[in-house]
Amino acid sequence: MSAPVKIVMVEDDHGHAKLIEKNIRRANISNEIVHFDHGQPALDYLFSEEVKANGPMLILLDLNLPDMSGTDILAEVKSDDRLKRAPVVVLTTTDDKTEIQRCYDLGCNVYITKPVDYESFAGAIRQLGLFLSVMQAPEIE
Repeated sequence: MSAPVKIVMVEDDHGHAKLIEKNIRRANISNEIVHFDHGQPALDYLFSEEVKANGPMLILLDLNLPDMSGTDILAEVKSDDRLKRAPVVVLTTTDDKTEIQRCYDLGCNVYITKPVDYESFAGAIRQLGLFLSVMQAPEIE
């Protein structure tokens, strides 16, 4: 039996973070969620011994962070031999075509634009939760 997939959420808006977690839980996802509201602590964690030892994970990544760009985090994760297989779901308000292409070029697995309206946002995250309930994540080696 493989270890459960840990969800690492990098999201600086605490309201969005709560909404994301609530709607992931509504989809019956009970996986551990580790939340960071700044990029550097998230990177420190992702490259830590604890993460190396604990198997598969999924990264939910906002692009607009107070201390660095989410695309910088994405580039670092995907250029690391150990972390590059970790699925990264970009979850952001940015719907700029160039930015979307850049994220896919860097290796993001899914790019979701956060709807502005609360109900639409909640619905999108519920659907993400359903997606997470059926997806498989590779081991981090």
